[in-house]
Amino acid sequence: MRYLNPFIVTGKIVDKYFCDRREESEKIVNKIKNGNNMVIISPRRMGKTGLISYCLDRPEMNKDYITVFIDILQTSSLAEFAYVLGRAVFENLMSRKRRSLLAFVSVMKSLQAHFGFDPMTGNPTFNVELGDISRPEITLDEIFRYLDGAEKRCVVAIDEFQQIAKYPEKNIEALLRSHIQKCDNCNFIFAGSERHMMQRIFLAENHPFYHSAEVMELFPIPYEIYVEFVKNNFNEFDRRISSDLIAKVYNLFEGHTFYMQKTFNEVFAATMEGAECGVDDINAAIDNMISSQDTIFREILSNVPLKQKELLYAVAINGKVESITSAAFIKNNGLQSASSVQSAARILTDKGLLTMNDKVYSITDRLFGMWIKRNYGSLQLLR
Repeated sequence: MRYLNPFIVTGKIVDKYFCDRREESEKIVNKIKNGNNMVIISPRRMGKTGLISYCLDRPEMNKDYITVFIDILQTSSLAEFAYVLGRAVFENLMSRKRRSLLAFVSVMKSLQAHFGFDPMTGNPTFNVELGDISRPEITLDEIFRYLDGAEKRCVVAIDEFQQIAKYPEKNIEALLRSHIQKCDNCNFIFAGSERHMMQRIFLAENHPFYHSAEVMELFPIPYEIYVEFVKNNFNEFDRRISSDLIAKVYNLFEGHTFYMQKTFNEVFAATMEGAECGVDDINAAIDNMISSQDTIFREILSNVPLKQKELLYAVAINGKVESITSAAFIKNNGLQSASSVQSAARILTDKGLLTMNDKVYSITDRLFGMWIKRNYGSLQLLR
């Protein structure tokens, strides 16, 4: 199948238009095949979700495994976790044999009264609502019991896994670790974007998940490979773009895969056959991307208290900040004190608006940072 636009930003990415990550994908698949669990850590928008989906969609994985993918970033309790996982397992089984679906429903005794049935096919329907999960520990136990007895080996990928550390319930890590240890028929991929929290969960000796899975850090796709990928895709469709211009986009987004992919998706669509993409086309695409998120970003800021907002502005305008509590940074950005900055940074990091890697702070969402600079500082795009 020849896509109208080779820079795919939503849905399944076919092998032809999947850029690099060959070594990483081979390692993930081989580790899973050999019975290992994996931890994947990368900043948001670096392509970890696409990489995991690509691995799970490989023909040998679809053939030999029941694969389940969930993103728990928006969950805030064990009940929500159980709901999201249960729904994902159910929806995966919808495309499989009817007996697999019925087996799942029969195991889920805590929710059996809430399943409906399609009058045409007689198959169960997932009419469960979050409020129906009154005892999430039991529901979770039933889900893992099904996975352990499933007719095929299972692979469960949990994106933004660090979110479990923010649940109000106590001993969540110990509870999940206990289930995973007992589930001999299942392997797990734990992915997360908050490096310090993921490292604490999997590398701190006093945490239940300590050394329970192999850790892989995901870095930007090498510059030379990405340049070649973009040029080849433009050439295939009789369009042109210079290596220098691709490099400028790569550097602007610091190799963050999603925003580069989104930029080239937009400029590819705006470039006619036989034409060459120019710097003005790139700048227009990026400006459109920023403007399209204006309402969302304003809503985010409306829920941020003043002291935290001032720190957000300061970090966005400076780009990356190593000494966030230094006297120079505080004075130059009109902030109040080291203690108030430290408190604000901790809260903003917990909210996912700030990221700290190797003691360097930056805005988590690169596009959000650019939006702040455009509205409250001075944003320069490409020249």
